[in-house]
Amino acid sequence: MKHTAVMTIAIALSAGTAWAKLPAAPPMTDEQKTKAEETKAKAAEAAKKEATLLAKYQDKAADNYKKGKAKGGAAAAPAKPKK
Repeated sequence: MKHTAVMTIAIALSAGTAWAKLPAAPPMTDEQKTKAEETKAKAAEAAKKEATLLAKYQDKAADNYKKGKAKGGAAAAPAKPKK
């Protein structure tokens, strides 16, 4: 019982420091702002390239599916390997 009471008090006393507000980050320099913009532009370009590739492969998968349907049935599911 004493152990629980001591732990409760210790947690209550340390809770104030746990919720303390951190200081604001220092303002960015012009060099840092430029680098951040370049990084943002590279990320946007990579995302655009990735979206284009995704669309290409989705179209390819849809074409393969349609070819399987045209041959007389749904596309066959891959066979399960035997153990």
